[in-house]
Amino acid sequence: MRAFKFMIPIMIIVAWASWALLSRNYSDVPETTRLYITIGAVLGSGIISYFLFPEDEEKR
Repeated sequence: MRAFKFMIPIMIIVAWASWALLSRNYSDVPETTRLYITIGAVLGSGIISYFLFPEDEEKR
């Protein structure tokens, strides 16, 4: 459960940041492509943060 406590806020921050940067700096890219890039960034950051923040450390 500890991993999800950190994973969800990280995913939200990455989604907001990637959408803001893509909208501001790459406005000529179609909106659907920006959405796909944002979804990929959110999923990638979620997977990475899941493995970086392990489950409960007290079990060890």
